[in-house]
Amino acid sequence: MPVAAETLREALLKAYASNPTLTGQRANQRAVDENVPIARANGLPSLNATGQVIDNVVQANNNFLNPGRQATANTQFSVPLFQGGAVRNAVSAAETRVAAGVANLRSTEANLFTNVVAAYMNVIRDEAIVGLNTQNVRVLDVNLQASRDRFQVGDLTRTDVAQSEARLALARAQLQSAQAQLISSRENYINLVGDAPVGLELPPTLPNLPATPAAAVTEALSKNPQLLAARKTRDATRFDVGVARAGRLPRVNAIASGNYFNYLGSLPSQSNIPGSGTSATAGLQLTVPLFQGGRPGAQVRQAQALQSQAIENVTATERGIISQARSAYAFWQSSQQVIASSETAVNANKLSLEGVRAENSVGTRTIIDILNAEQELLNSQVTLVTARRDAYVAGFALLAAMGDAEARDLGLDGGSLYDPTINYRRVRHSINDWANDSEPQPVASTTTTTPAQNATVTRPLDPMLDTNIDRSPALTTGTASPNRQ
Repeated sequence: MPVAAETLREALLKAYASNPTLTGQRANQRAVDENVPIARANGLPSLNATGQVIDNVVQANNNFLNPGRQATANTQFSVPLFQGGAVRNAVSAAETRVAAGVANLRSTEANLFTNVVAAYMNVIRDEAIVGLNTQNVRVLDVNLQASRDRFQVGDLTRTDVAQSEARLALARAQLQSAQAQLISSRENYINLVGDAPVGLELPPTLPNLPATPAAAVTEALSKNPQLLAARKTRDATRFDVGVARAGRLPRVNAIASGNYFNYLGSLPSQSNIPGSGTSATAGLQLTVPLFQGGRPGAQVRQAQALQSQAIENVTATERGIISQARSAYAFWQSSQQVIASSETAVNANKLSLEGVRAENSVGTRTIIDILNAEQELLNSQVTLVTARRDAYVAGFALLAAMGDAEARDLGLDGGSLYDPTINYRRVRHSINDWANDSEPQPVASTTTTTPAQNATVTRPLDPMLDTNIDRSPALTTGTASPNRQ
């Protein structure tokens, strides 16, 4: 029964649903959301109650009115009226950082997708390289057998046989190296996607690639999530300065309290003091900081320094995005040209190999000429499949730099997409002290049950690459002839 092939879209969906880096960043964003109700709570009323029971173990002998036991209860209700703008600025800073966190989540998503695309294309590339090297070993093995046959009849020298043996040994070493690289690529695919790669199909053409590097930079500066996150973080630090400045301003609270006391029958019978009672107070509380040892000034300067750092981080991020967009564009364009050149080289090397073999049959070419032609063909084939991988990965990296490599951009909205604003809307106005979420459970899938990968390749080679470059009758008869290699 044939195993179903997997598409790039399916691989991206699996990573989107179960990659621990992305699911962990989502959890981090939910934690960032909670900073908004935490900051808002500092500006909301508070209600506290205290109570105590005291037993006077040792009493003064000359104080006959001192009770032996006493129970008290106190409640206090406080409403912040003015806090120098600390609450307003703290809430604004928290909300701005939520927006920065959403942008960071988008950046994590785009980076993950870029890595998945690279891993996907690496497997396809390495499977093709293993196939090419396997084919090369088979051809060189046939060549060696033909060379030995011709040596037996005196048509070739021992040197010719040694050259064929050396080239076959080198080809086997190259095959082993290619197989190890394929296993590594498959394991990296499992690390990112969560499942083993099975029958990966060639990916679709990338859409909406820019016509010029300037167009790529323009879009990246307006949409790149990493840059948007840096800008939001910079904006949040401006509110942090306001929070720090509020530390040296007056504060006004409206307060009300109620008290209850009970001596629990411990007063002497001759006293006229009531055994229990209540009282209540209400008023305004004004706190004016006069001297705090320089703490507020240091906090303001610290916040301003962090604001300066955030401003510089925006510039640094912007530089990086510009460089990333231009480099990805150049790499993409270069890979396209390499593909065209490599296709020409593959076709030319095929013709060259056929010509060298024909010329060898009439004595104008040597065995080493054939071996060199075969190696040149292999090298051009490997260069072609590598260039195809590089072009696709560079093109996708270019889309990521432009902010166009998120789930909706890639057509992954056929499933359930994660919306970080749902949790934010749920918690931003929460004032329940006893509210909590359910016990955290793993979201990302484990790969402990995934079997170790091997270098088995079942994918047929691209028809352009798949050519039987040994047409010797020795493949079928095993007999020597002056025209066989």
